[in-house]
Amino acid sequence: MKQARPLPPYLVQRYQGWRATTFGENRSWYRRLAEVGQHPRAMVIACCDSRVHVTSIFGADTGEFFIHRNIANLVPPYLPDGQQHGTSAAIEYAVNALKIAHLVVVGHTNCGGVVGCHAMCHGNAPELEEKSSFVGRWMDILRPGYERIAHLPDDQQIAALEQQAVLISLENLMTFPFIRENVEAGSLTLHGVVHDIGEGTLLEYLPETDSFTLLG
Repeated sequence: MKQARPLPPYLVQRYQGWRATTFGENRSWYRRLAEVGQHPRAMVIACCDSRVHVTSIFGADTGEFFIHRNIANLVPPYLPDGQQHGTSAAIEYAVNALKIAHLVVVGHTNCGGVVGCHAMCHGNAPELEEKSSFVGRWMDILRPGYERIAHLPDDQQIAALEQQAVLISLENLMTFPFIRENVEAGSLTLHGVVHDIGEGTLLEYLPETDSFTLLG
């Protein structure tokens, strides 16, 4: 692969600092993780957005979360069609192999994917309508969510669609037979939150009120 290049210097320096401090001070813990394997209690499905730092938000240690990130923290419906499905594969591994107890979908404010979906559904993003657009076809998952919030005033739609990105994902998770089986057996719980990047808060979805409520 002739196009690959050495890491940029700032990443090399950060790695060297991490290995000398964080790793060096916890060497036995990292060795134990390497020897006994991972046993995370929870899986987190979050957005790729660099501003959403789920391990920091929940104070998680190395080895505590099994994390999958994609555009707009979306979960597609169960579709065993023999094609490549990265998100579905990660979920299958977390539930069936790692036996996680909790699965948390983390949405966030100012999500570019959600904004793109909103523009596409409004007919204002023709580039996302192209069959060749990976982002557009991925955001098709959220179209049902847009239909639910299209009646709201324009200035409320984006925030509502960010919440729908979490709800659609939770609903789609329940289309996976192994998810439904474990949820009904009580061995797995599903959770949904929206992280406000600017305020540092979490809105948690409560099924009893079918609404998102400020946590803590």
